[in-house]
Amino acid sequence: MSLRLFNSLTRRIEPFEPLDPACPTMYLCGPTVYNYVHIGNARGPVVFGVLAALLRRRHGALRYARNITDVDDKINAAAREAGVPISVITDRYAAAYREDMAALGVSGPFAPDIEPAATAHIPQMVEMIERLVASGHAYVAEGHVLFAVDTFPGYGRLSRRDPEEMQAGARVEVAPYKRNPGDFVLWKPSSDDLPGWDSPWGRGRPGWHIECSAMAETHLGETIDIHAGGVDLQFPHHENEVAQSECAHGGRVFARFWLHNGMLTLSGAKMSKSLGNIEKVHDLVQRHPPEALRYALMSAHYRQPLDWSDELVEKSVKTLDRLYGTLRDADALRVLSILRGQGDPEPQSPRIPETIERALEEDLNTPKALAELAEIASKVRQLRNQLVHVQQPPQEGIRRLTVLTARLRGAGSALGLLQQDPGAWFARGADADEARIQALIDERTAAKKARDFARADAIRDQLAAEGILLEDTPQGVRWKRA
Repeated sequence: MSLRLFNSLTRRIEPFEPLDPACPTMYLCGPTVYNYVHIGNARGPVVFGVLAALLRRRHGALRYARNITDVDDKINAAAREAGVPISVITDRYAAAYREDMAALGVSGPFAPDIEPAATAHIPQMVEMIERLVASGHAYVAEGHVLFAVDTFPGYGRLSRRDPEEMQAGARVEVAPYKRNPGDFVLWKPSSDDLPGWDSPWGRGRPGWHIECSAMAETHLGETIDIHAGGVDLQFPHHENEVAQSECAHGGRVFARFWLHNGMLTLSGAKMSKSLGNIEKVHDLVQRHPPEALRYALMSAHYRQPLDWSDELVEKSVKTLDRLYGTLRDADALRVLSILRGQGDPEPQSPRIPETIERALEEDLNTPKALAELAEIASKVRQLRNQLVHVQQPPQEGIRRLTVLTARLRGAGSALGLLQQDPGAWFARGADADEARIQALIDERTAAKKARDFARADAIRDQLAAEGILLEDTPQGVRWKRA
């Protein structure tokens, strides 16, 4: 099946074929590192990381860049307040960002190959601006260099905005040196107390938009296959990237596919630092299992808004409890079979089922993929429950359970889920583990009362395989760890 993606540029789902079938290219707008990122900033790295892994499986390779913006007025303000150079702020929060993304499973096949920093690409930005000035697409005014939007007829095509309407809706206070209210800054002067670099236009620093264009050109080439980011970046950031890049490249297409993820909301309002209604990833991973946060971010289609709440996270935790419980119970039955001398089924390599791949190939449909994951888990439970009631489960049944369990783990691997040992997942909290053990003991007691001794024995054996020993006493069942 072909990979089909919704292209924001054309507003339709299209078959995706890279320019180079041996190595597609993808660029994702990364964070501005002046503080810890909020959970909304993590949605792009998580969902487009799933796409990155899919592209690597399909094509064998991928060149994927996710930038770090480490020069910005917000960074300058944070450094000034702290009384330190900007590098102290940016190094600290760039490291925190990497740790937070790794905690959310944005690593291995889900991670970028390249993480370019803006300050390491100042010469490339200056050179690109020089090209724009030389070709008449940019002009110098009062120490600034600005892009002239009326020199690019396609301006507004990505965001579907009319240039004249954009000019009419521009802020009342327009810099007097602008020829057109919509013209945007490529380079601006820096005072002595601000970071700056030498350039043909004096000491200064780059505008935000030129940073991504220069870094994408440097690492991925003039035309890239996929450019991704949040829908809030579509205008003006991505619109400006298109304009300056295509003008700097002699009219060649900058990005063939534009992918935009929907925003996270909190109680229906857009999550943003300016509104103060944010949940920082750095805090969330201390309070909740990071894998549950990852699951929650994939629970809605990436193009749709997602309302974030404690209820969503708790629901994700419970879903993963059930999935990991399915793996644990299936593994325990297999171990029990070995202990009974029935032999060890041949190990199975986890493989990603076609149903999962097809869901992801249809515009990265993670909710459908999660539904397929749940369906496979249901089949594992059904087979395990059939076998657990048999005193001596047939070896063929145990082999089929082993195959199906590997299929479940393989399905999870496409999404960055279920790759922990179940024991490690449940060990995240002793209280949760003890509650699970007690629930199994209660189920065993009920089975004995119903004279379902096979089920009661199976529960005892399952707990024994986990190192939990039961003792029946007149006061009830006691348990201890072996």
